[in-house]
Amino acid sequence: MATKVHMEALSPTMEEGQLVKWLKSEGDSVSNGEILAEIETDKATMELVARGEGVLRMVLIGEGATAPVGEVIAIIAGPEEDISELVGSASVAMASREADPPSGAEAPTSPEGQRKPFEAQIQDGSPTADEGATASLSAGERVKASPLARRLATEAAMDLQTVQGSGPGGRIVMRDVEEARDGVGGSGVFSAPGAGTGGPATAADWVDFEDRPLSQMRKTIAKRLVESMGPIPHFFLRITADMGRTMAARKRVNQLLEAQGDKVSINDFILKATANALERHPEVNAQWTGDAIRRHFRVHIAVAVAVEDGLITPVIRDANRKGLAQISREVRELAVRGKEKKLQPEEYSGSTFSVSNLGMFGIHEFTGIINPPEAGILAVGGIEDAPAVEDGQVVVRHLMKVTMSCDHRVIDGATGARFLQTLKEMLEEPAAILV
Repeated sequence: MATKVHMEALSPTMEEGQLVKWLKSEGDSVSNGEILAEIETDKATMELVARGEGVLRMVLIGEGATAPVGEVIAIIAGPEEDISELVGSASVAMASREADPPSGAEAPTSPEGQRKPFEAQIQDGSPTADEGATASLSAGERVKASPLARRLATEAAMDLQTVQGSGPGGRIVMRDVEEARDGVGGSGVFSAPGAGTGGPATAADWVDFEDRPLSQMRKTIAKRLVESMGPIPHFFLRITADMGRTMAARKRVNQLLEAQGDKVSINDFILKATANALERHPEVNAQWTGDAIRRHFRVHIAVAVAVEDGLITPVIRDANRKGLAQISREVRELAVRGKEKKLQPEEYSGSTFSVSNLGMFGIHEFTGIINPPEAGILAVGGIEDAPAVEDGQVVVRHLMKVTMSCDHRVIDGATGARFLQTLKEMLEEPAAILV
């Protein structure tokens, strides 16, 4: 029985996915539960598995294309099974969208630029996806290419033998033909001014700008920031902590951990102190639900990690119940998987509070934007040597500025101030973390 392959919701906040790579080609046998493709969600790259058995008869979108959750992106059926009705019921947009042009150019909108339904391909004699997706260019020469790529190449009077395919098994997809037609390489590097013209470069030859397509992560970041900064009434509280004793404690702890190859960072102390302070102040470890304020009894801290496409926030669950060494190991492991886009949904969702530290980049003070539905986020700056007055004498101290962004619907000024007082005490006397 034929099976429609849908773009599945592979993360809790996913609304659309980008097809990174097909692991099966048209004509390949498929078993139930077998991995079909890699999908980039708003947070990570996930695996899409087959929900049926048979042959991958038709692929409706190519690598690099995006599709909303629920759209049909491929069809699995028996080798001789009639799939014309399934193909005809698939949306025209998805059927024609084999790969979104990465350069930002609009996809063809003419009838010739759209993928024809299965039965129409049979009637006009054009090759179907089930015929191996190969194009006959001349006697004895056959090149693997999608139907849409063949049509686009014909319109542009291009020889497919000159096009390098980026699809599965070197298959040529629409994106490859467009890049070859426009003179843009797969790496996105433009030709130098005047190249190929035989003459000197002119002002018109220079490229003024380049539009980079949005990744699924960047789209989600943009949407969530608008949802946060606009509707959520932010206010900010700042403290300055003397980190001298924490720095000394870190040195002693690392000496103890040296034998087992572990070490902790200042950020690990900050996370542990934040978690313990949240345990003492559950009114801050809370969120706005619309008709209630929900206080969380467990402390799950999201740690902001910079990645190539933007920001990922892996979560340290029950951070208040974990030691420094365990927190340190989890942060490192989750950060590595986050940068590789290999985090599972449960590893970056469900946080109750966030911490963002830019001190390692030389930033001494900044404000963070709340990650809804949380009610607060800490923005941690770097430690700097600064003068301070102690017993009437000017001394040099290791000072660190911390700014807390608060959702005023949940946290009042005095509430946030009490939490920061507790945090400051723990940072300035790290032994308090153990009490």
